[in-house]
Amino acid sequence: MNLNNIPLIKNLEADNFFLLAGPCAIEGEEMAMRIAEHIVTVTDKLKIPYVFKGSFKKANRSRIDSFTGIGDEKALKILQKVGKEFGVPTVTDIHENSDAAMAAEYVDILQIPAFLVRQTDLVVAAANTGKVVNLKKGQFMSPESMKHAVQKVLDCNNESVMVTDRGTMFGYQDMIVDYRGIPTMQQYATTVLDITHSLQQPNQSSGVTGGRPDLIGTIAKAGIAVGVDGLFLETHFDPANAKSDGANMLHLDYFEDLMKKLVDIRQTINKF
Repeated sequence: MNLNNIPLIKNLEADNFFLLAGPCAIEGEEMAMRIAEHIVTVTDKLKIPYVFKGSFKKANRSRIDSFTGIGDEKALKILQKVGKEFGVPTVTDIHENSDAAMAAEYVDILQIPAFLVRQTDLVVAAANTGKVVNLKKGQFMSPESMKHAVQKVLDCNNESVMVTDRGTMFGYQDMIVDYRGIPTMQQYATTVLDITHSLQQPNQSSGVTGGRPDLIGTIAKAGIAVGVDGLFLETHFDPANAKSDGANMLHLDYFEDLMKKLVDIRQTINKF
């Protein structure tokens, strides 16, 4: 594992993975701080390097009446406060070129959504901020094709880049994870597996994306077993009433137990 190009992820144990986790969207300060405090307590105990994630706005919605955010600056200031309060890096996704410079004032990592990862101007705008760039693999893209997205960041003289697999479209309403893609993408950059969005069931007739939270442990364990560098996970203390992606988020009550199991798997795998 080589994380030299991601200087924010410090104190990485040789036998461990790192974690990007938090709510799907920033719904308010109290909820963000509550979730971050719980995750930090667990990750500190298990020596899992941690990055707090939360979307400052949700631009990719199935319906016009879906929740999109509490206000850009308000949400970004909450992300900044979480980072300072708990001493952890933060990540949020951007959707427009102008988002890059704005979000870079508040967070440490800029994430390019899967649907937008081929948008050269957006990737370049993120890279030019000098921040770490996390490129989500498009559901319609092969692992091999992600080398071109990575190269766009490198061509901007920014070596702080990682890629995140979030599943591949399987038919109209399901995703699958091809674990062969993880070692492939690790040839190009530090590689993360997005547990949450790999379990989405998009394009439902209701206009609300479904999911399979019962398989969170299965996908996560398999990712750790094949040697992924990091995991991406959305969690909430009340997924049923979360304003975004509640259908496939992990309940915060189950977070510590899953992390313990994943650390045990990583330690076992590293013996071979």
